[in-house]
Amino acid sequence: MSFKTLVRTGLIAGAIVGAVVAARATDISGAGATFPYPIYSKWAAAYKAETGDALNYQSIGSGGGIKQIEARTVTFGASDKPLSVADLDKNGLIQWPQVMGGIVAVVNLDGITAGALTLDGPTLAKIFMGEIKTWDDPAIAKLNAGVKLPSTAIAVVHRADGSGTTFNFTDYLSKVSPDWKAKVGSSTAVQWPAGIGAKGNEGVANNVIQTKGAIGYVEYAYALQNKLTYTKLINSAGKVVAPTSDAFAAAAANADWAHAPGFHLILTNQPGDASWPITAATFILLPKQPKDEAATKAALKFFAWAFEKGGAAAESLDYIPIPASVVTLIEKTWADQVKGADGKALMN
Repeated sequence: MSFKTLVRTGLIAGAIVGAVVAARATDISGAGATFPYPIYSKWAAAYKAETGDALNYQSIGSGGGIKQIEARTVTFGASDKPLSVADLDKNGLIQWPQVMGGIVAVVNLDGITAGALTLDGPTLAKIFMGEIKTWDDPAIAKLNAGVKLPSTAIAVVHRADGSGTTFNFTDYLSKVSPDWKAKVGSSTAVQWPAGIGAKGNEGVANNVIQTKGAIGYVEYAYALQNKLTYTKLINSAGKVVAPTSDAFAAAAANADWAHAPGFHLILTNQPGDASWPITAATFILLPKQPKDEAATKAALKFFAWAFEKGGAAAESLDYIPIPASVVTLIEKTWADQVKGADGKALMN
């Protein structure tokens, strides 16, 4: 056989292999929370390189993700607010925590660097209620002896879309401020007493960057990626803590997933000297009896891969991986509850 023939044969074989890989590749569609978008993007790139399967994830907010999975327009939904068992059953869904992380207050203040400013829960609530209007207010000054605070007016930035980050942030404020709980409460969308709205963690981050005197709340990875000035917080033990992976892990260590029906668990204001007070899990929502079984099987394989191989990538962005013991519970839930039309488990 001539050299040209060998080359031609090799090219044809390569094309056939490529066609087979392309035929086997499956696109997985998801939509929802912006909180985990940085890590889902990183996982998706690594997974596609390894398997050829692509994850198309729309970072539209938890409210949008819940609506899309209820309408079955995506393979999976993602929400930072866990659904109740009743809501899961009503919509034929299961949920599980995929990763955990921290929510931070971020500011844009001349002369103030990341971690130089400390706030506590009641003061943070008063700021977002519009009751504390300037950065040199006595309530803020009392928590920051020795810090030169500007007289700049405070510009509150909050989420405008239905948001699990908002749910966890307002859940925290409701726990530390009776006034906030009575007047505003906690939900994915609330009637904000003050400020301007922005879409997604991305929108809040960008608005804070562009506005002098601004304060907002974002997932920690967004603060790091955008080089935002985050604040320290005083936790439930009365200790000043910085947002770090260790502080998120300290709060997450209290999570008793084994006794949480439907994996419904909220991690804000956890006890412990080292705990970050606004720690949260982000959840995946999946139909028990999906319309597209192939896409659902592919999604389960992706999430299993993320649990097995995605921990280092999560930690590099200061997320907290789900403990192995909890992953075992989650994978049992997949096997027990996600079924094909033939009644057999889709994940095996």
